[in-house]
Amino acid sequence: MEDFTLVNNNIEEYTENTLDNTFLTFWTDKQLFGIPITDVVQIIGIQGITPIPDFPRYAKGIINLRGSIIPVIDIRIRFAKPEIPYNERTCIIVTRIEDAYMGFIVDAVAEVTNIKEDKITAAPKVAKDTTNKYLTGIGQIKDNVLLLLDIEKILTESEFKEVMDSTEAEAEEAEETEEKIIEKAAM
Repeated sequence: MEDFTLVNNNIEEYTENTLDNTFLTFWTDKQLFGIPITDVVQIIGIQGITPIPDFPRYAKGIINLRGSIIPVIDIRIRFAKPEIPYNERTCIIVTRIEDAYMGFIVDAVAEVTNIKEDKITAAPKVAKDTTNKYLTGIGQIKDNVLLLLDIEKILTESEFKEVMDSTEAEAEEAEETEEKIIEKAAM
């Protein structure tokens, strides 16, 4: 099983020292992606995910991380890549978007790295005046091309609201069920 302690320690080290152009890099479908280290809360191994009825296909469900209910998005499915079974390298990158936690399932975490400004180019335009909505730039690490993402734009505003509303409803229902169980046990 992958040991995420080293990567989590590197996140803390980079957070303390420097934030500019520092990214957590990860693999999904043999493509290398990066997100700003400032967006990362924690990296955890894949764990049991509770599916939620009527969640969009890319939203695999929720996890309970130390009492916090966190929705989990599968990056492969969101980016229209083929779905594959999770394995020991699959992990969840827990991020903070607005005032909420969101987990992103990725194939594998690569490293925390600083990319020099001259190794980052603007995101290519997909139409005359339009760039990819969640791509902020293209980086280069040695011989690898790195697609830099804005996690706040991976979901549209309405998709984000839909996922968060469903998550909150599920958390409230779970809390009510727990309270009923406690009441019955006390009788």
